[in-house]
Amino acid sequence: MFEKDEWTQQELYKYTQELDKIGIKVVLIDTILKPLAKIDTITYNPYEMKEYPKGTVFVFYCDTGKTTKERLTYYKKKFPDYKCISLRGGRGYWRPNYQMQEEISR
Repeated sequence: MFEKDEWTQQELYKYTQELDKIGIKVVLIDTILKPLAKIDTITYNPYEMKEYPKGTVFVFYCDTGKTTKERLTYYKKKFPDYKCISLRGGRGYWRPNYQMQEEISR
């Protein structure tokens, strides 16, 4: 889960569910002032972000995912008590109607 520096939308949903079960919050951070459809986001604000419990996972996104991936080292230094991840493909690859499907057992 944390071996990679970026998550796809599918991984975001999957890992959010897994981490929620153990009490770790995942927060989607908007760095371009364009909220994503059908998911809660907060605008990048270091003061507000430091109010979240230590261990919170911050997933940063921009238009393409390139800028936030390049800035990830900066974010990790700025928020050493939090996990920092980039959203792969950013806003451009976001599918607002994507849903996690439960596996069908027969």
